Amino acid sequence: MKDQAEKLRMKLQEQDLPMGKTIAVVSGKGGVGKSNISINTAMILTKKGYKVLLFDLDVGMGNVNILLGRSSPTTLSDFLQQSMPLEDIIYSTPEGVSYISAGNGLNEVMHINDYMLEKLLSGLRELQVNYDYIIFDMAAGATAASLKILMAADDIFVVSTPEPTAITDAYSMMKFITLEKSTSRFLLICNRADSEKQGKEALDRLQQTALKFLEKIVIILGVLPEDGHVRKAVLSQTAFTNKYPNSPITLKLEKIVHLYLQEANLGALEEKESFIHKLRRFFIVEVRK
Repeated sequence: MKDQAEKLRMKLQEQDLPMGKTIAVVSGKGGVGKSNISINTAMILTKKGYKVLLFDLDVGMGNVNILLGRSSPTTLSDFLQQSMPLEDIIYSTPEGVSYISAGNGLNEVMHINDYMLEKLLSGLRELQVNYDYIIFDMAAGATAASLKILMAADDIFVVSTPEPTAITDAYSMMKFITLEKSTSRFLLICNRADSEKQGKEALDRLQQTALKFLEKIVIILGVLPEDGHVRKAVLSQTAFTNKYPNSPITLKLEKIVHLYLQEANLGALEEKESFIHKLRRFFIVEVRK
């Protein structure tokens, strides 16, 4: 009865309050620029007036702090293991982007009790109420812990480069998530393309392969060019959209974000199970094993 009452209370709360959209940014392999796209997408959305939280879930290899030139002494692990308020693990950039580091917290939630699970879900629900967009920067590839976030997220940005191995790995990631019965939308971005034509051809192949073998319609968001400004921004630990606002890659990413916002509005018209409800359903199996 207590569990049923809690579910009813959560449902009523979500009906009364607008909930932020959740985006998981993934890649089939490392080194394709996933974290840079996560960070700079967050920057662009913030400039557009949205309140954005960037959640670094690349456990053990998280580099959002490094790319931003910031630090986060407290993490999701501290929130789960200690009586630390949620606001104490949230940090902000001068541009207004909030961010959280998972630390080892995402691995720990695979082995937590009912109380800690409720604390995690309550914290994430609070974040959804307080932010318009939550961007999860995922680890390259899929793990048992990260898969649950992927399956629950509203949208999944799949980032690849034009190389055949990167495209194959991106498709493998999409297949893995699809086989887990995820209802999340796939949106494709090709990064570090030598030309628009090269990137578009790679995305077309990935889109058609997903349609044929996964029977899943995916959305192409766009192509980002190979741009030396990215490396310079990384070396200075600054988001390239801030340091080089007129660079080719910044202008292209702004167009991609604009297209995504149009797609997000269309997707919002569909009746979907909420992020928190899906996450509860996926995690509760692990807790009760």
